[in-house]
Amino acid sequence: MVEVNKETFIYSFAKDAEVAATVSSGSTVRLETYDAFTNQVTDEKSTYDAIDWASVNPATGPIYVEGAEPGDRLRVRIEKIELAPQGVMAVSPDLGVLGDEVESFETRVMEITEEGVQFNDAITIPLRKMIGVIGVAPKGEAVPCGTPGDHGGNMDNTKITEGATLYFPVEAPGALFALGDIHAAMGDGEVGVTGVEAAAHVTVTLSVEKKAVHLPWLEDEQSVSVISSGDSFQACVKRAVKELASHVRDHSSLSYHEAIMLLSASADVEVCQVVNPLLTVRMTISKDMLRQAGVGLLSEMR
Repeated sequence: MVEVNKETFIYSFAKDAEVAATVSSGSTVRLETYDAFTNQVTDEKSTYDAIDWASVNPATGPIYVEGAEPGDRLRVRIEKIELAPQGVMAVSPDLGVLGDEVESFETRVMEITEEGVQFNDAITIPLRKMIGVIGVAPKGEAVPCGTPGDHGGNMDNTKITEGATLYFPVEAPGALFALGDIHAAMGDGEVGVTGVEAAAHVTVTLSVEKKAVHLPWLEDEQSVSVISSGDSFQACVKRAVKELASHVRDHSSLSYHEAIMLLSASADVEVCQVVNPLLTVRMTISKDMLRQAGVGLLSEMR
């Protein structure tokens, strides 16, 4: 297994980024990550001014996957997320959905155990391990790790967890894969800007597939999702629905109109996050429904 330590990281996804490691397709890689604050918050005395805000959301990597070329897709199987024993959260004026009502910067440092996150003496939050930042290099200008897009990035999607498989459109040679911003727990929306931010080790298997996707896709045991980011909910939702409806039409006997009706009756538009520079949603449909429609899964179409 290839090991990549946290000292080799990026703050932007870019096609000209210096490569941290080169692996062959099908390789399993274990990446060590900082938390979203690059481990700058160590206690509850931290102040806003003491944090270097240009040094947040680091992603470990990038990893060059041999054989990955523009037009391919990178298959990323999330094998394991190993959390550090401590997590942090913060609220700040002007950040998050209620940032206009937050009066001062405040942090919370919490113990993480197998039982959950110890929010305070009375509250234990169940573990909800997930990866906030994950993706590949875009074909155009560099994109900060804090911003989501068609390349992935800061999608903050709670379905990106152990056992899930993601598919990213390869837009640069080698794909240049990286990940970071791990959470011990986070609710859909991440309304306060942070989940329970934690350092971690994440094990993934990276495979090149000579088929295209246009947006990030995710498969787990029960469902398939298309992930879309944009500057408005309307734009995000339209792109996700169009991608999934087109896939159903192209891989079944259903017409485009019938595909739209199927999604309207059985698929769900779900919020990933509402606090990053762009919004992110996912369009999710059960695998059972796709199989009834005769639609093959991406994992079956390699």
